[in-house]
Amino acid sequence: MDIHINQQMLSVADTATLAEALAAYGAKPPFAAAINGQFVPKTQYAARPLAQGDKIDVVQPVAGG
Repeated sequence: MDIHINQQMLSVADTATLAEALAAYGAKPPFAAAINGQFVPKTQYAARPLAQGDKIDVVQPVAGG
């Protein structure tokens, strides 16, 4: 199935979880993830199934002052 991560299309298995999609995308910690605008706690990444067309946002913290 096709999903979007940070506005880039990615094809993943029909049974893919958020954790698998993030690994395929190459996301490197630390980061936070949201699916269709809903924050997903890190403890749920491996259990959260994806659906066709899901939009995932991966956000990394930015240090500043």
